[in-house]
Amino acid sequence: MLTEELLNSTHRFPGKFLFKAIGLQDGEFADSVVAAVRESLSLEFDPSYELRETPQGRHVSVTIEPWVEDAGQALAVYQRIRQLPGLVMLL
Repeated sequence: MLTEELLNSTHRFPGKFLFKAIGLQDGEFADSVVAAVRESLSLEFDPSYELRETPQGRHVSVTIEPWVEDAGQALAVYQRIRQLPGLVMLL
């Protein structure tokens, strides 16, 4: 299980933190991931992100690397993304 202690032992905060969510390409998944990060971190604007679709177009990967103040914020983002419909994998 991912904990603040584990995150603090493997990452230096504050700093950029990489999140990658893979989900069903339904036209809403990517926007939902970006909104979840923005809202979890109380950002005024959407953070920059990168999208990659599978060759068949069934899934999309959203890579986002926002500035995160501490492990608690990172865990809040993970928790929010885990609740999104269509999520297949979260890294």
